[in-house]
Amino acid sequence: ADPADAAWALYFLIGRRPDGSVRAHERLIEQCQGLWTDGQTIWASSMHALWRFENELAAGEHTQSGADRRFVPREGRITGRIDCHDIGMTEIDGRRTPVFVSTLYNCLATPSETHSFKPWWMPPFISALTPEDRCHLNGLAMDGTRPAYVSAVSRSDVVDGWRDHRADGGIVIDVTTNAIVADGLSMPHSPRWHQGRLWLLNSGTGEFGHVDLAAGRFVPVSFCAGYLRGLAFHGDFALVGLSKPRHNRTFSGLALDENLRSRQAEARCGVQVIDLRSGDAVHWLRIEGVVDELYDVVALPGVRRPMALGFKTDEIRRVVSIEG
Repeated sequence: ADPADAAWALYFLIGRRPDGSVRAHERLIEQCQGLWTDGQTIWASSMHALWRFENELAAGEHTQSGADRRFVPREGRITGRIDCHDIGMTEIDGRRTPVFVSTLYNCLATPSETHSFKPWWMPPFISALTPEDRCHLNGLAMDGTRPAYVSAVSRSDVVDGWRDHRADGGIVIDVTTNAIVADGLSMPHSPRWHQGRLWLLNSGTGEFGHVDLAAGRFVPVSFCAGYLRGLAFHGDFALVGLSKPRHNRTFSGLALDENLRSRQAEARCGVQVIDLRSGDAVHWLRIEGVVDELYDVVALPGVRRPMALGFKTDEIRRVVSIEG
């Protein structure tokens, strides 16, 4: 959720029990918005830090509760409140390091050894590195270890200017060339490069699709009943995060409202699984109760029952492992 509206978030690890039913393991991370994983490491953003979790279980090893991944926090990078969104992994001087979106400062950034962060790239229309959330830069698509594309709600260069362009001011930018490769979007999120295509969530319309880079336009593939944020892939399947829109001016007046009404649908919170070959929703997970919004989704292939240690209980003091 946006920093002004949320001070906490749940970090869910979804798996399955031996009987096939859904298993959900949750941890509290204050304002968790960005996630990255390679299956062994998870980076997660919080209100003021980036956290690195490492799986400490060997292949084939399980905990007493049956978990086949146990992610333990091993590193925290204090950033201050910079509104960190999507996270990727790049290489600098032969060393892997996170690269992430600082929405408040309108830039891509990397961790700093001595400061809150190190700016890496800014959109060409942004005239100053300042904490004003001018264009609502939010999404990052990686091509391997290269930051390739970003999404923003507008090309505004004034404080909070993006709010005036929510309906059709959204853009996708090529980080290498600074070219705008798609525009006219409605609050786009979660660009991802997969199978030779740039996929995207056009959140203000509720559409999942891809960008035709030659034509410079968004091609819808599926409509999902919710405000879309968070996109991951596993083979020919996309995992799309759905949220219930908040009843405030950030979410009001979008095409999503009419698209839901015309389909006699209510917005949902959860994850929808879409077959890329047909565009059909072949599976879904609904989340009900106090949780109304998701921001990011990542996949853990081959993992059945993941868990993580949190910061609030004595588990983090009692669980000790020794390398080698």
